[in-house]
Amino acid sequence: MQPTTAVFDNFRADLDDYNDRRERLIKASRDVTNLSKRTIFLLHRLVIDDDSDDNSGALCAATRGYEKLREVQAIFASLKPELEGDRFWRYQRQVSPGLQEYIEALSFAHYLEHRSLITFHQVQQTLCDAHGVPYFPLTVSNYLLGLSDLTGELMRFAISSIGRRGGRTKANEVCAFVRACKADFERMTPYVRDLSKKQAVTAQSLEKIEDAAYAIAVRGSEYALPQEMLDDLVAQSVSRFGIQNDPQPGRRSDDDDL
Repeated sequence: MQPTTAVFDNFRADLDDYNDRRERLIKASRDVTNLSKRTIFLLHRLVIDDDSDDNSGALCAATRGYEKLREVQAIFASLKPELEGDRFWRYQRQVSPGLQEYIEALSFAHYLEHRSLITFHQVQQTLCDAHGVPYFPLTVSNYLLGLSDLTGELMRFAISSIGRRGGRTKANEVCAFVRACKADFERMTPYVRDLSKKQAVTAQSLEKIEDAAYAIAVRGSEYALPQEMLDDLVAQSVSRFGIQNDPQPGRRSDDDDL
């Protein structure tokens, strides 16, 4: 009788350990999500408030964003003992929401600095210790899903910038970039769970940028307007899209798959 009781005591200890670790990872993922969202809001605010004609404002915003994301990287570093060995694969569903939000914020800061997409290797490097040892493996699915969320932030960035000096050119650049992202990610859709849902949101974001750019281009070509009047017309067109209060449909909730 004693050996049987001992076996069930081991089962109970294993279940308690699993549940305790799961709860710790869920809490850490929510903390990562909150910090990453704050970083995204910070990037938008700094870019919108920038009045410089060159790219110095975006570079400054990216630098501030990287500094803020060090707090997130510290959380990931603290999770290394929790995710050693095959534990990462066992608890991946608890870690993924925060990780994807982090990749979204990191890729947005990277875009502002380089006007390009951050690579898989660059993201993994930010999740390594001083010796280059990863805290946990970065999966291709988390990488792609995080980048797919980036397109929504680029839509907000393009439309909020379109009424400012040089903003129409910037919006056209973002539009072409988002269009290329959508085309490239489409090839991965059959192999990555939930990517098709993200692609639907990307298509909506792309449509909003195209509609805004199209309306402004048509109105600008119809009338020979002074720059001041054209800027007012742009502001009116942009206000129709309601970007400030527009939630991101399809965005993954903190509690999804936990």
